[in-house]
Formats: sequence, structure tokens, C-alpha cells
Amino acid sequence: MNSLNLNTDLKTGLASQEAKKRLTSFGKNVLEEKQTNNLIKFLSFFWGPIPWMIEAAVLLSGILQRWEDFTIICLMLGLNAGVGFWQQYKADNAITALKNKLALTARVLRDREWKNISASELVPGDIVLIKLGNIIPADMKLLSGEYLTVDQSTLTGESLPVEKIIGDEVYSGSIVRLGEMMGIVTGTGMNTYFGRTAKLVETAKTTSHFQKAVLKIGNFLIKLTLILVVIILIVAQLRHDPFLHTLLFALILTIAAIPVALPAVLTVTMAVGALNLARMKAIVSKLSSIEEMAGMDILCSDKTGTLTKNQLTMGEPVLIEAKSKEELILAAALASEQNVEDVIDQAILNALPPIINLKNFETLKFIPFDSKQKRTEATIKQDNISFQVAKGAPQVILELVQQPEFKKQVENAVDQLANEGYRALGIARRDNDDKWHYLGLIALFDPPRDDTLQTIQSAKNMGLEIKMLTGDHGSIAKEISHKIGLGENIVSAAELFNEGEPAISQLERVDGFAEVFPEHKFKIVTILQSDDHIVGMTGDGVNDAPALKQADIGIAVGGAVDAARAAADLVLTERGLSVITRAVEEARKIFERMNSYATFRIAETIRVLLFISASIVVFNFYPVTAVMIVLLAILNDFPIMMIAYDNVPVARYPVRWNMHRVLIISTALGITGVISTFILFYVAKDYFYLSFSVIQTFIFLKLLVAGHFTIYVTRNTGSIWQRPWPNWRLFCTIELTQILGTLAAVYGWFVTPIGWSYALLIWGYALVWMFIGSTVKLLLYKTVITRDHYQ
Repeated sequence: MNSLNLNTDLKTGLASQEAKKRLTSFGKNVLEEKQTNNLIKFLSFFWGPIPWMIEAAVLLSGILQRWEDFTIICLMLGLNAGVGFWQQYKADNAITALKNKLALTARVLRDREWKNISASELVPGDIVLIKLGNIIPADMKLLSGEYLTVDQSTLTGESLPVEKIIGDEVYSGSIVRLGEMMGIVTGTGMNTYFGRTAKLVETAKTTSHFQKAVLKIGNFLIKLTLILVVIILIVAQLRHDPFLHTLLFALILTIAAIPVALPAVLTVTMAVGALNLARMKAIVSKLSSIEEMAGMDILCSDKTGTLTKNQLTMGEPVLIEAKSKEELILAAALASEQNVEDVIDQAILNALPPIINLKNFETLKFIPFDSKQKRTEATIKQDNISFQVAKGAPQVILELVQQPEFKKQVENAVDQLANEGYRALGIARRDNDDKWHYLGLIALFDPPRDDTLQTIQSAKNMGLEIKMLTGDHGSIAKEISHKIGLGENIVSAAELFNEGEPAISQLERVDGFAEVFPEHKFKIVTILQSDDHIVGMTGDGVNDAPALKQADIGIAVGGAVDAARAAADLVLTERGLSVITRAVEEARKIFERMNSYATFRIAETIRVLLFISASIVVFNFYPVTAVMIVLLAILNDFPIMMIAYDNVPVARYPVRWNMHRVLIISTALGITGVISTFILFYVAKDYFYLSFSVIQTFIFLKLLVAGHFTIYVTRNTGSIWQRPWPNWRLFCTIELTQILGTLAAVYGWFVTPIGWSYALLIWGYALVWMFIGSTVKLLLYKTVITRDHYQ
């Protein structure tokens, strides 16, 4: 039997060899992305405001025949491009790796077997099964199945889901809201109707609150730099200094002072951190979500699979109209899907007595579970006799059978099972008499994960409050909550919201919610957010998508459907609460690295810019040469690239971006640096009676060594001796660049030599001021900066 003109047998699917041929012919099922040659990317870093300024400095130094300046500024130009290219390369690689980890998969029939393959490997003619929660991976024509409801709003703008039947077309990127059908692929990649597929990962250009705030500071520093440079130019002209010489110095000072690498370093820091998170089985869908995760103070967690093992075992069933336990379990098994990884269906199938062979039964029709009818239903044929079976929530099956005489019995049985921690499922059967019969209840138990009790305690110690959400009966929720040490203040979400919208204080006091439906999740998140909480929400179903999207951190747990993954900020590839808490710890580390760099860079800009500007304007003295400024800029580039790998302490509380704190600390450290440098200047001038050229080398070495020591001061909120110690990459890079600068000062590479005795004196002086800077920082934390909950 062939379908369309694609030469596909619907019973066997495509052969692997044929699929390979078609993949070669049609290409991968991906959108063509514009690829830029690496050489072009590298050359692009020679184009833009900062490169133009460096190039202008190169041109001026050539005109003035200052060949030493010319050489080292050319080196700076090349290094600026190299560092920019490397940072972009690292970030791009991280984003590509994350995209690959979040790639869609498809269930396809090939070589007579159903297989899960990457959606990018689909070819026209493939037979694909699509069901509730799937993002449709390619354009398809529907071939078989009962019904399908598809959300095409992102593609067509239609506000309501569209009903699809056999023969209809469905388009790549649509989301299956209800039903399950089989289709044949008619278009892939750029040949799809809309020329697009679902994209799970946002671009790295997404800007977080942290980045926006730091960029505001960066813009402020740029304005400050330009104002001071203009003042220097005006004063120099009033003093009749050579204009071109002054202009060259001003250009170089501007280049060194402007924190041009700020956005790139933040992106690389987050990208490196995102790869670390991926190794922990937690994949961020956009880099900016790392900041929100670091500040998360409430996590609304699903019970199943996150707090519990999601490994159901069957307890003793409750018989109602069934004549035996075997009859009840058989009906439940026939109402289950055998070829899917649903834990409930697998638990029932595993409990089936060995003497029963399901191959003796033919499934004529199967209606899978969906949020509309809340049950599965199957039409079965055995020995030319047809009957129907159904499986669902006890109350749903009660409504189906329409036998009020069983209502009390069912409710009592459900309550009894719930008190013992069991979840109940109702089973019904309808024979030729056209009447449904309530066979009984299946009892299922999902034990807590081994690490949940300890992980919840760890989360509390981190300032992260866990609230359990479950669709189970209140008694089951209380039993599980008690076992995992979560607390026993469990309320029914249905009852809570039936009384109107609850107050925020009610939700804050609750340890968990029972009888939760997806719409409740959205409301819970919204209400908690209204009181300035940063809320995380876990989910795995298509109906969880709105809540995941609304949450500050939407977390798609292991096994989540495509729609949930697409809506989430964090996608887990392994189940369990410990995965989330480890991810939160890592996010807080990433945040601290970004905070450390921002504080350091702002302090350095203030220190260098204010000192040089004051020296020129007030004291009519150029404290460093243009070459020295370039050397400082070059030697500063290497340590800041290693901040992304630094070891930082994990905050014991949720962390949020605090502009006030960063400005106070960085300004204080910057001014401390200015004071210490002026003191050294006067000592060199009035005590050692050194020449101006030697004093310039003094200042150069002090700015370099003390500036790099500032990284040690800003890398945490405590003492510089506070563990963990700096990462070996950062430590080695700092010391290596300090040693290179020292050798340049001692032996006169591009500067006037000062000898080892003065160099060692400057090192000791810088060390003393490092401890003074650390003391200033600690005093500010104890006095001006209050340690509130969201520091």
C-alpha cells in the first residue's frame, strides 16, 4: 500500500537505506541559517567605534613618527580583535551545544519498527506518530487516527486550536493540544509550508536585567570618560601643548577607560556557566534565565518524578463489579498503551498475570488520555466478540458508568487508599448490553526519591522554599509531604480557588497543593509573583505550558512533552529535585562571577580615569605615557577572560542584581586606588627625587599590580582569605601578567627601567593597599550596605 506519491508502505515505513538517500536528496529537516566565515567574523572586529579609535591612534602615531607607540598600538588592535573573536566563538559554541541538546525528536516508522529519531533526520515519506504535547516536526498529511486538535497560533495567528481529521495537512511548528494521529511527511526544512520549524533555544542576544543594569553603568562610564577627555583636550590647548600629541594620548586613554568588553565578558561568563549546567543535566533555553534562577526564592514542584521516583508499584486492587483481580487487571491492561513509556500503563502491564496473553485481543480503536475527557478508552475484539474498556480517575469513571449506587463505595475506597499513600484509578467495561460496569479500582504507589528528604533540607538552607503541587487526593499529598519533611500544611487547590482568588499570605503559608489542575498552576505562580517573589515552576505536560511561561523560571522536567520544553527556561534531562537545587547553586555562582567582574571593571575605570585626568588637569603632569596605557589595557584583557572560570562561594540566599551595592563598592575601591596612587607619586617625587620618566614607570607598575590585586578583592563579599581559593586559570593569568609588567618595568621594555629594588617596593606597596581595599569593602558591607534577604 503506497501513500501519496512518496512510495511509502504504511505498514513498514521507509527502509533505512531509502531514508538515507532521501536525506541526501532533500537535506536535513532544519532551517538554513546564515553561516559567516570565521575569517569574516574575525575581520569584523576591526570595524566599529572602538576599532576606529585604535586605528586612528595607529595613524596618528605614524604621522608623528612615534614608532614605538605605533608598534604597540598595532599589537593592541590585533589583540582587541583576537579577544573579541575568541569571546564570540566561545559564546556561539555554547549556544550551539545547548540547541543540540534541546533538539526535537520524532517517533517514526522505519524498517517495520517504531523508533525515536532526531527530527532533523526526517525525510519526505516518513510515517510519523504525533500526539498530545508534541511540536509537529515537519509538514505532514494525516493518514489515520481518531482526531487531532492543533494550535497553529504562532504560525497563522489563529487564536483558537484547529480540529484536524484524516486527509488534512498539519504544519511544522504547530502544537498538538488533543488527540493522537499518524501522518506522512510531505515537506521538511526550508520546504515546509511556513519555511520554519520550532526553535527551543532563544538567541544569545537576549538581555537579562543584570546585563541591562551593567550596560547602563557602562554607558555612564562612557559619558564620564568622554567628558573628562574633552576637558583634558581643552586644558592642553589652553596650555599650548602639541595638539596631535594630546589627541593621541586622549584617544588611547578613551580606548583603555571605556569598558568595551563588558557585554562580551558577561555573555561568555553565562555561556561557560550554561555548559556547566548542561553537564549537571539542566539545560537553559536562554542565557538570561540564569540570573532569574540565581534569584529564585520559591519553587513550585510537581510531586511525580521530582519528589517521588515515578516508579509505580501496584497495591491490592478494590473489586466492585469485577469477579476477580485478574479480570480487573486485564481490563486495565487493555485500556493501556503497550508501545509508550507511560509509567501508569507500564505498572499495569507489569502486574498482568503471565497466563494472560494480550496478543489474543485485537484493539480496534484506542482513544488516548487527554485533558478533555480525562480517561483512556479502547474498543477490543476477542473471538469475534467486541467490548469496550476505560481507565481514568475514579470520579471520571463514576460519571461514565452512571451508577450512583457505587458512589459511596468508591469514595470510601479512594479515601482509604489515599490515607495509605495510594493513588486510585477507576476501571470500567461495556459489553453488548450497552451499559458500562464499574469493575473496580487499581491502587498505585509512587515512593519518594531516596534523596528528596535531604535535598529539601538543603534547599531550605539555601533560602529556597519548596511548595509541592500534585493532582492527587489531599490524603496522598499529606502522606508524601510528611515522609519527605516538607510540612503538613497541604490544601486542596480546587477548594482554595473555588472560594475566589486567595490572598498572597495564604499561599505563602502553604507547604503543598493537592488536587491541582494546570489552570491552578498559572494562578499560583501569578499570585506569588505579585508579592515580588521570583517563582520557579516545574511541569511536563502540554497544559503546563502557560504556567511554565508565566513563571520566572519554568522548568520542564525529564520526559516533558515538546510543548512544555518549548515554554520552559530550564529543561532537565534527569528527574529529581536535587538536579534543580544543584542548578540553582551553579546559577548563583555564575551570578557572583558576573557581579565580581562588573565591580572590578567599574572600579578600574574610575581609578585609572580619575587619577590620570586629575594629574593632567590639576597638576599639569602626564602620569603615564600612551604606550603604558596600551600595555595596561593589553595586560588587563587576559585575567578578565578567566573570571568566567573562577571558583566562587555559593550564596546562602537568593541573589538579585543590586546596582546600589556594585556602585558603592566599585566607587570606594576606585577612589581608594586614586588616593594610593597619588601617595606613591608624591613619595617618588619628593622623597626619592626621581625623574618624571621613572615616576611614570612607578605609576604604570603600581596601576598594573594593584589593579590585578583588585580582582582578588572583588571576587567575593568577604575577606580575601575566604575560601574557595581563586581558580588556577585566574590565579596563573593574574600572576603571569603582573610578572610580565614587572619585567617590562625592570628592564625597560617600552618604558624607562626602574630596577628590581623599586619594583619589589611597588609590589609590597600594592599588597598593603590590597588589604586596605579589602578592609574598606568589609566596612562598607557592615555599615552602608545592609545585608538584606536579597543582597
